[in-house]
Amino acid sequence: MEMKKLFYIVGVLTVLAIASFDEAYGAGECGKANPNMEAMKLIPCASAAQDANAPVSSKCCAQVKTMGQNPKCLCAVMLSDTAKSSGVNPEIAITIPKRCNLADRPVGYKCGRKSF
Repeated sequence: MEMKKLFYIVGVLTVLAIASFDEAYGAGECGKANPNMEAMKLIPCASAAQDANAPVSSKCCAQVKTMGQNPKCLCAVMLSDTAKSSGVNPEIAITIPKRCNLADRPVGYKCGRKSF
């Protein structure tokens, strides 16, 4: 059942990624990268972003650490349409840097009404 759910999430993300290829984006929170496309990099975090009790994989932590170097981008990705449509709960997703024990995570950074 869990594998079926993962395939569903990957399928939704793929469709959204393909649909966004024809859109033009200027420099934003993620530079010239589209937050919806950047969300694809966080597929290893799918279950951890939906369930606060789910274990966070090392692949997820590595991606969050890399993306967390730009907190505005990480926030934009967690609040992106791609993340929302794949079932990501922003209130749970913003706990991932802490759950990964990232020492250099942004402290006090606001992501919408939530803070890291």
